[in-house]
This record gives sequence, C-alpha cells and structure tokens, in this order.
Amino acid sequence: MEITCTRCHQPVEAETCFCPSCGLPQLVYSSEGAAEPGQLERAGQPPREAGSVNWKTAMRAALMLAVPAGILSSAYSPLSLLNLFWIVGAAIWAVAIYLRGQQPSWITVAAGIRIGLVTGLMAAWLAFGASAAGLFAARYFLHQSTQIDAAWKTQVETTQQMSQQMTEWMDSADAAQTQAMQKQMESWWLSPEGHAGLQTFSFALS
Repeated sequence: MEITCTRCHQPVEAETCFCPSCGLPQLVYSSEGAAEPGQLERAGQPPREAGSVNWKTAMRAALMLAVPAGILSSAYSPLSLLNLFWIVGAAIWAVAIYLRGQQPSWITVAAGIRIGLVTGLMAAWLAFGASAAGLFAARYFLHQSTQIDAAWKTQVETTQQMSQQMTEWMDSADAAQTQAMQKQMESWWLSPEGHAGLQTFSFALS
C-alpha cells in the first residue's frame, strides 16, 4: 500500500520511514493501526534537510573546480577570454557534484545558489591571485619590467590620442581645461601608483 507525502505529495510505500523524494519522515503503522516502535531508529540517521548545506562536502567540490577555473581565467591563460564561462561552469558543476552524494538527491534553489556563489568567488580570487603572481614574477624574476612598462606606455599614449580627438570637438575654453586635466591624468597613469592601481582593477574585472 502506498501513501502520499505531506510535503511533496509523492507516493511513499507504507513501510518506508522517509519520503524517497524529499526525505520527510513518515509515520509507519502496523496492521493494527498502531505505530511500530523502533522503525525510525532502524532506518538510521534522518536525511539532510534539502535547504541546508553540508559545507565540508560542498567546499571540497567547490575547491576541486575553482582551482582550474581560476587558472584558466587568469590574465596569463590563453583561454582567459572565456573567463566568465569557466567561472559559471565551475559553479554549476560544483552544485552537480555536491548533489551526487546527498540524500535526498536534491536541494533548494537558495542552497544551490550559495554553493555556486562560493565556487565562483573562489575561482575569481584565484584568477586574480594567479594574474598578480604572474605579473610579479615577470617583473622581478624574469626581468621583463622594461617590456611591461613599454606596453603600458603604449596603452596610455593610445588612450591619450583618443582623448585628444575628443578634445578637438570641444570649445577652445573647454578644450584648454580638458587638456590640463588630461595631462594630470596621463602623469598619474604613468606613475607607479597609477600603473599598479589600474592593473589591479583590470585583473579584478577579468
């Protein structure tokens, strides 16, 4: 004989102590109509609530996927243009791996979002750290500071040329003021503080 779960309304066999779909404990009755003692104890520990997260298992799955996603998303990876794909894919995959070992084998949307968000943040910070470590190694260990500064100066000069073209469209009075601000901005960009700040900001965006 089957009964219906009061939570998910799925059919449950009369001898089953827990709903196989959502894990809700079920009352088990004998043929005389009295609840059979000891049935719940023989079933073992009650299953996890679908809205809760076993973070020990979740963090293992998150870390296992966040590390490769972070490396692939770093600025020095040839596949870094797909960084959003790697991070989102790692978050979804981490939730799927977490579900495999859970009973019941489903979780609420809020629990899944929490696991995915933690995985995505871990991957993003690993990508940021890998990019910063690669830049540090290239500048101080591989002695590529000249090439890095030259490439940065080229980017600043390109930006300056674009700004000058926009300045030509303005009135002469406004243009003079804009040029002064432009020179101040250029000097800040070429300073070590400006280079480090903008590079950090670009790593964070990537």
